[in-house]
Amino acid sequence: MGNINPSLLHVGSTLGAVFMALMVIFIRLKASARPVTIRKIWIPPLGMSTGFAMFVVPEVRFPWWWAVAAFLVGWFIFAYPLIRSTKFEAREGLIYARRSKSFAFILLGLLLIRTVLHEFINQYVSIPQSGGLFFILAFGMILHWRVFMYKRYIRMVPPHAHTPEPGTDNII
Repeated sequence: MGNINPSLLHVGSTLGAVFMALMVIFIRLKASARPVTIRKIWIPPLGMSTGFAMFVVPEVRFPWWWAVAAFLVGWFIFAYPLIRSTKFEAREGLIYARRSKSFAFILLGLLLIRTVLHEFINQYVSIPQSGGLFFILAFGMILHWRVFMYKRYIRMVPPHAHTPEPGTDNII
């Protein structure tokens, strides 16, 4: 296989990001019909953390301070709209995520901002490096959002519910 055209790679990654955003919207809308659990809060960032394996490849690497800056932008800026749009409600003794009418627009807005930033950053770094930077930005965003969700969830769940009876999977 020869080298892949960078323009084709860029279009493919943008379409992939749009597809992923639509999938997240769909999954989030369906998830609001099921109770929130600690496991459901932590699985996305844990699963996403496997993406750090990309930094084994030398072409993806960049200075540490770039990684710290990308993580902090995700943590403090990109997570904020997700945190603001996430509300929980107690129903029948369980905690549910309340549907947010703005969530889909927020996610698409973040995707648009990410795409514009990607265009700008691609002028200064390679495509693999920009992919790594945006992965770290997204990880910072998701991690902050999920930490917020976990704290809110823990405040809403009665203390005895944090330790399920053996053989049950009702909370964790």
